[in-house]
This record gives sequence, C-alpha cells and structure tokens, in this order.
Amino acid sequence: MLFFDSNALLWWLDEDPRLGRSLTEQLREEPSILVSFATPWELWIKAAQGKLRIPQDLETQLSAGRFEVVAPTLGDSRLAANLPPIHRDPFDRMIVAQCLNRQARLVTADRQLRDYGVDVILL
Repeated sequence: MLFFDSNALLWWLDEDPRLGRSLTEQLREEPSILVSFATPWELWIKAAQGKLRIPQDLETQLSAGRFEVVAPTLGDSRLAANLPPIHRDPFDRMIVAQCLNRQARLVTADRQLRDYGVDVILL
C-alpha cells in the first residue's frame, strides 16, 4: 500500500519528472494510492497564503477514483500527538501516523520522515 505525501501528490498530478521513470511506472501499477485527509487541507492553506500553486481541480482529481482519501482515526490522532519531536509539522506527523497504523509505504521527498521508522520511498 502506498501513501502520498503532499509533494508526491503534486508531482504526480503535474506529471513532474522528479518522480523518475521507474517510480512513475510502479505508481501506474498501483490500483489506488492513499492520501491523507490532511494533505489537501494543508495544500489549500498554503495556496490561500500564496505559498504554493495547486491544481484548480484538486478536489475533482482526488475524487476521480485513483486516490483513496483517508480520514484520520482517533488512533491516528493519538499516535501523531505522541510521536517524538523529530518533525514539527503537524500535517506530516499525521501522515506518518496514518502510514504506521496502516503499514503503508510513504512516498515523499522529506528525508526526515524516515527517522520515524515509517517505510519510505524517497523522491
């Protein structure tokens, strides 16, 4: 099971070459890719602050069937709150907790997230 961080999601939607050819092929074979409920929330916040440009149809693309948007559970929230303070970003901490609780591989460019013991595919 693969879980996209926000950078992986944006690169996938933009067909960004930073994903690399072999990873792009691997991702095309996945029936669905998990995305945290926190990810579009974080992206919309950053876009509203002018820090980031995102697709106008982000919600439509996430609903189109390729992605499974995963809502945090109480267990995810508890784990995220109790993770060591390696990473201060609460969105990333939630994504890590969701990956750990689902035994999913995290696709991200954030090397620091490996320090949580989550299985990571680095971009």
